[in-house]
Amino acid sequence: MSDLRIAVLGVGMMGAFHVEALSKRIRGARVTVVSDFFADKAHEIASSVGARVVSDPIEAINAEDVDAVLIATPGAAHDEQVNACLDRGIPVLCEKPLTTDIASAFAITQREASLGRQLIQVGFMRRFDAEYVGLKKLITEGALGNPLLVHCTHRNPAVPDHFNSEFMIRDSVVHEVDVARFLLDEEITSVQVLKGVATSTAPAGTYDPMIVVFETESGRLVTDEIYVRSGVAYEVRTEVVGEGGSAVIGLDQNLQVKTTDGRWGGQITPSFVERFGAAYDTELQRWVDAARKGTIDGPGTWDGYAAVAVCEAGVEALRTGKKVQVQLGARPAVDDERSGVLAPDLEGARP
Repeated sequence: MSDLRIAVLGVGMMGAFHVEALSKRIRGARVTVVSDFFADKAHEIASSVGARVVSDPIEAINAEDVDAVLIATPGAAHDEQVNACLDRGIPVLCEKPLTTDIASAFAITQREASLGRQLIQVGFMRRFDAEYVGLKKLITEGALGNPLLVHCTHRNPAVPDHFNSEFMIRDSVVHEVDVARFLLDEEITSVQVLKGVATSTAPAGTYDPMIVVFETESGRLVTDEIYVRSGVAYEVRTEVVGEGGSAVIGLDQNLQVKTTDGRWGGQITPSFVERFGAAYDTELQRWVDAARKGTIDGPGTWDGYAAVAVCEAGVEALRTGKKVQVQLGARPAVDDERSGVLAPDLEGARP
């Protein structure tokens, strides 16, 4: 079987991580093209995996030796790049955000629906984490009864100064947005942001930590503590409280030991790699397997669009101090006339 030939756009921290995974741990894939604004970085990463460098990302998308695209560029570039992938009709894994505004994200959902097939997967990797999958299973099977509340904690040890309060909503809270939609299987309808005393390490005007409160279609409440300058470690926890019980994940990623003097000990994961590395690999493997058949296997354009819409409401709530309603358009219907037209099956298609 031929390997899926992939162009990786953007090889900063996240893109470089994906290139390594695709080259060393993922079956059936090969990075053939690398594109990045910083030429030296692009050549360094490309040479490490035997790929070539194409400086223009649109040219990289349309290269003859590219079957699928992984987008890890800054969010402002996603609209043009995702649409270029749709122009060519090839699968793409786009790191969040899908785009940086509601209108362009919704336009992409409409355009993909008109094609009659899913080509765009959005990189919400927590859906592939074993603990989140297990928690979702508990809810789906009714083990917790009717879920009433979801409590999320999202802490980073440190971030750059440009990571202000709005950035915290768009780049960090966005993960809990998708987690809530994934676990509860319903849309978020409103957002409220509570700003308290900021840590002394936060730049002037940045509220860190914050509490973000979501309300869903059925009236369920979701709380999210976002604290990105904790100075400790990378902590991501989620608790679901139901009528018949509760469950927490994110506590035992590393071994915890009770000492003879009654204290508990252990080590918290230092970064996202240790906490979600396996989830990223699972996400990539499933995407590659699906992309070889011309489709995706994971969160799609509507999930990406909904996250953008909720985060925009969150930023407005941050600015105004008010509860803000989420504005979601009607979900585009798939073009039935084209729904049977699939992209070429790449599995075994080439010698």
